[in-house]
Amino acid sequence: MAISLFAVAQVAAQQKPVAKPKPVAKPAAPVLKNLNDSAAYALGLSIGQSLQQQPKLSTLNISLVQRAIADVLQKKPTLCAPESVNDIMETYMNKDNAVKIKANKAAGAAFLANNAKRQGVITMPEGWQYEVIKKGTDTTKPSLESTIRCHYHGTLIDGTVFDSSVDRGEPISFPLGNVIRGWQLALQQMTVGSKWKIYLPSDLAYGDRAAGEKIGPGATLIFEVELLGIEK
Repeated sequence: MAISLFAVAQVAAQQKPVAKPKPVAKPAAPVLKNLNDSAAYALGLSIGQSLQQQPKLSTLNISLVQRAIADVLQKKPTLCAPESVNDIMETYMNKDNAVKIKANKAAGAAFLANNAKRQGVITMPEGWQYEVIKKGTDTTKPSLESTIRCHYHGTLIDGTVFDSSVDRGEPISFPLGNVIRGWQLALQQMTVGSKWKIYLPSDLAYGDRAAGEKIGPGATLIFEVELLGIEK
């Protein structure tokens, strides 16, 4: 046992102390030294902000975006033919849209099926639904040729508000024949002074296209609409 301990002690004595790793210096933060640098960074900001505003593009591989910009500006060979750019982007956008349309329509169909079971909700042959919040003051109803004045509050099925004249505090006037099909069907059934909550499947709203920042393709929409008057 003593020999073993002696041998271990000798080995330990011969070992050199392990050097501590040196801290890695952090790269210096980029500095905008002149107007050229500032303009370059501002251009990058503009491109980034533009991508950020388009959810479909904000998840792209940023390294390849940077690589493509550099290849073009430095006149290097590109990884895909410039003439194929439009086709590639169209294919990408259509694929992304198809996934969202399918998901939104499925969610909308499930919502409307459950909503139809609620007391007071009436389902029309075209697939839209409504419930009366307030009855009208007379029997006058608009036609497709009418210009109407109304208040509305629009939400998605998850409660997200996408537009509201009520929130703005200003009613709106418009020709009934110029709006989405669901509104045309519903408003022609309403009398002046009435207030309804209407539920529109996507085919009676904006269909498979998006509208604004919040309405996705294939979205089911909900509106509280108050018919204030018929102007002509």
